[in-house]
Amino acid sequence: MPRLNVVLLEPEIPANTGNIGRTCVATGTRLHLIEPLGFQLTEKAIRRSGMDYWGDLDVTRYADFDDFLQKNPGAKLYMATTKARKVYTEVSYEPDCYLVFGKESAGIPEEILLRYQETSVRIPMIGETRSLNLSNSVAIMLYEALRQNQFEHMKLEGNLHRLHWRT
Repeated sequence: MPRLNVVLLEPEIPANTGNIGRTCVATGTRLHLIEPLGFQLTEKAIRRSGMDYWGDLDVTRYADFDDFLQKNPGAKLYMATTKARKVYTEVSYEPDCYLVFGKESAGIPEEILLRYQETSVRIPMIGETRSLNLSNSVAIMLYEALRQNQFEHMKLEGNLHRLHWRT
């Protein structure tokens, strides 16, 4: 069964990666981490940061971007960048595509963006805002891709039976 993929290229902030990991677990999305990481991903660090769901996460690490490309031949990549002309809602996401996000301090390197100009997308913002928080950006784009694929593998009814609505 095809599944969406989130790719973090050299993430620097463990809390962002932790939040993104939780979102991936909740949506059945694969997480790909491309080194170098700006933090240690040890069992102790994972426990300390409260990522008790990390064992349920489908996560793969790669030495660098070339290693990632080599191990995922033919992957359809969508690059999230403030430099793109297309808005993230203007493309059709395949059910097994890869949403790629750069590191918090610098984004995706220019040499990579130049190779993927046609599949680079941006999230609209007002004024001179540098960018949104990485974990927020991932959630925005991931849920658009999930919506376009009719939330295929997710249970839509959720926990509504536990709610007691007042009128």
